Amino acid sequence: MTSKRTILLAIVVVGLLGVFGVSSTRGEDFKNPKVRRPKAKPHRRTGGESLPPLPLPATPLRRSEKKRQPAPPALVGMIELTGPKFRIVNARRVRAAGFPTTQVDIERLMGYANKKLNIRYRYMTTNLGAFSWDPTELPILYITGWTTMPELSDKLVAKLRRYLYDGGTLVLHAQCGRKEFYESAKRNIAKIFPKRPLKNLDTDSPLFSSCFKIDSVRVRRNGDEIRTIPPIIKAVYLGTRPAIILSEVDLNCTWDVVNNPIDGGTLYHRDDGLKLGTNLITMVLANFEYARAWKTKVIYPEQNKLARDGLVVAQISHPGDWDPTPHAMGNLMKYIQNNTTLNVQFKRQVVDLSAADVFNHPVLYMTGLSDFKFSERDIKQLRTYLGGGGVLVADAAAGNKAFDVAFRREIFRVLPKLKLEVLSSDSPLYQMPYTIKTVRYTDLVNAERGKLSAPLIEGIKIDGHLGVIYSPLGLAAGWEQLGFAYNRGYSDIDALRLGVNIFAYALTH
Repeated sequence: MTSKRTILLAIVVVGLLGVFGVSSTRGEDFKNPKVRRPKAKPHRRTGGESLPPLPLPATPLRRSEKKRQPAPPALVGMIELTGPKFRIVNARRVRAAGFPTTQVDIERLMGYANKKLNIRYRYMTTNLGAFSWDPTELPILYITGWTTMPELSDKLVAKLRRYLYDGGTLVLHAQCGRKEFYESAKRNIAKIFPKRPLKNLDTDSPLFSSCFKIDSVRVRRNGDEIRTIPPIIKAVYLGTRPAIILSEVDLNCTWDVVNNPIDGGTLYHRDDGLKLGTNLITMVLANFEYARAWKTKVIYPEQNKLARDGLVVAQISHPGDWDPTPHAMGNLMKYIQNNTTLNVQFKRQVVDLSAADVFNHPVLYMTGLSDFKFSERDIKQLRTYLGGGGVLVADAAAGNKAFDVAFRREIFRVLPKLKLEVLSSDSPLYQMPYTIKTVRYTDLVNAERGKLSAPLIEGIKIDGHLGVIYSPLGLAAGWEQLGFAYNRGYSDIDALRLGVNIFAYALTH
């Protein structure tokens, strides 16, 4: 099925490096069991029945007759790639078939997801030459195969990068768990985003909870016994969403490995593959407006002007995913200027904790979307900075649990004799410029923690003032005001009000 406009399905990405071995069989020589098609059963007919019926006269369609319903919108665009025209076999140059792929997984997954989510979408096949590169037409691009993926040209890489920045999602998975496809897909991903890491998704990612709660998955290698392991999904993030998803493990949505064992590959249990795929579709649909809005250019007010009583907010660059909310600080600064009488000009500057100029900034801000670890020099610098009166403001981006665990561990290394404590309702931080007694949380927080109303900000006092101000629930995702569906944090307006009070406290204390 081919269409002018197509949308590609994002299937859940899993990287099980080191868990299973991989056969040395060449991908081009590998016989994919999924390609096999059952032979049609013979039909018993009489001699007369074997002849086609005589044509009937054409009759116009009566107005009372139902017209054919329009096709449902495409959600998945399955990319058909072209492979090399020739390859070397036994020192001879022979013609090779195009890049092989199958559609059985997508067909099964779309039917399952439509029924489970009560939606009506379809997949279409397309190619990168015919694609319009508009995410509103194809929110998801999907590539799968079991041979080496052709290397993308620089022109295609640039178009894919723009497509992803504009809100699209790219999903790749290795059929039958073939290493040839997986390794070549990683190389192409590195060309698209050379400075953004391909890393394992955290277990609190919506990919594991958006529709089905998935704490573990079942996988099988060849015809071996099924093993249960935690989900390990690889992705490249743009903002707080995974924009590229890669699975080393076959999602196995349609066939039975017991009856059709594979040679040298890994795959999910069919039920788990379908659940992961459905979660992925749910996540992409829920985050599409956020993904489209995220591309907006960040503008920091008065960034290049001399400040009067300048509070330069320096954001810490750390080993983790340190800038998942690049729009946050700019929006917060604008809100402060428009809604308060603070006679301050704000700027953002990125700093490294190990650099000497960190002491030039009265306030440091940090956030993140994954685990991280400070170096020993970072620890020493930050301890000296806080002891000298500096203030560290931090929040877990979108309430990310991996960052929360890492921040508590690392701040204990910095200040082992002090500990984070929840601020009381009468804390000065809640008194000015806004008097904050109650706040609203996002639906995700309410679902996980029940109805909360009091703000949950923690701090460490040093010489009588708050030297560390920390929110385990997302502030910056609210400052961005982009509507991230899976924000585990405060409502946008309350996140902004808390942000104003936090930086006002840092400025006046």
